[in-house]
Amino acid sequence: MPTLQKLWKQKEIRNKMKIVFFGTPDFAVGTLKALIENKKEVIAVVTAPDKPAGRGRQLSESAVKTFAVKQHLNILQPEKLKSEEFIHTLKNLNADLFIVVAFRMLPEIVWKMPARGTFNLHASLLPQYRGAAPINWALINGEHTTGVTTFFLKHEIDTGNIIDQKEVKILPEDNLGSLYEKLMNIGAELVVKTVNDLEAGEVKTFEQTKLAEGKTLYHAPKIFKELGKINWQKDAISIHNLIRGLSPYPTAYTELIGEPDKNLQIKIFNAETLQTDVLNASPGKVYSDGKNYLHIDTSKGKISILDLQLSGKKRMSIQEFLRGTPLLVDYKAF
Repeated sequence: MPTLQKLWKQKEIRNKMKIVFFGTPDFAVGTLKALIENKKEVIAVVTAPDKPAGRGRQLSESAVKTFAVKQHLNILQPEKLKSEEFIHTLKNLNADLFIVVAFRMLPEIVWKMPARGTFNLHASLLPQYRGAAPINWALINGEHTTGVTTFFLKHEIDTGNIIDQKEVKILPEDNLGSLYEKLMNIGAELVVKTVNDLEAGEVKTFEQTKLAEGKTLYHAPKIFKELGKINWQKDAISIHNLIRGLSPYPTAYTELIGEPDKNLQIKIFNAETLQTDVLNASPGKVYSDGKNYLHIDTSKGKISILDLQLSGKKRMSIQEFLRGTPLLVDYKAF
C-alpha cells in the first residue's frame, strides 16, 4: 500500500512540465535562475546569437547564455526563429510549456507549439505600458505604481489573456536601475508561481479588455537617444522624471553653452527638484557657486544636478565636476 507521501510524489512528477525558456538580457537571468532554484525542468534555453562587440569586435554572449552555460543547460541560438532547423529542434524537445522573458517577438509557429501554451513576463501591469520599454516610461510619466504580469501570447503584442499580476510601488528615489532590479526579482517570483499554478491546474485567465475599461492606456515604445535631450522649457518635475527614467542608461543629456564657445556636453544621472511651484522667465539659465551646486531653471522650478558625466570623461559628483570646471558664469543649458 503506497504511503501518502509517495502518492504526492507521484502526482508531482506526473504534473511537472518540461519547459523551454526564451530570454536574452540580465532581466531574464533572474527568472531563469529562479526556475532552476525551484527545481523546474528547463530542458532548453533559447537566446540571442553571439555578436561582435567592443573595439576588438570579439564575440560577446548574452547574459542568459552566460548563466545557462554555468548551469550546463541545453542552449539554442537561432539566427532565424522560423528556420526549418530551429523549428524541427524545438518540436523534438516535446516541451509542455514555453516561457518568454525579454526576448524578441516569437512567430506563431513557435508560440503555438507547446501543449500548455507560451506565456510571457511583462514589466508592467498590463494593459498599461504595452511595448518595449515599460520600466522607462512608467518613470518618465511619473507613475507611483507599476508591476509585473504573466500572460499567454497571442497575435497582437502584449495583448494576450492575463494569468497573474503583482503590483510594485515606485518610490521617489527610484530610477531605471533600481526599479529594473525590483521588477526583475518580483517578476521571477511571479513566473515560478505561474508555473506552480499551471502544474496544479489552478490557472484562470482573463482578458485585458476587462482591465482597460474606462482607463486611459499608456504605451511604452522603444527608447531612442533623442528622447534623452532635455527640453528646459518643460517643468522641473517632468525633467526630473525623464532623468530618473533614463538613468543609468541611456541617460538624459544637455549642453551647457558659455561665452565664447565654451560648451560642455553632459549626461545627467541624478538630480533633484527645487522650487517646483515657481514660474521662471528664463528656462535653461544656470546658477552655481563653483563649489557645491549647479542649478538650472525650468519653466516651473529648478533642477539641481547631483551626478553627471562630461563627454569623454568618467561619471562624477557635482562637487568633483565643479572642482575641475571654470566658474559657470553666463552659461545656459540647451
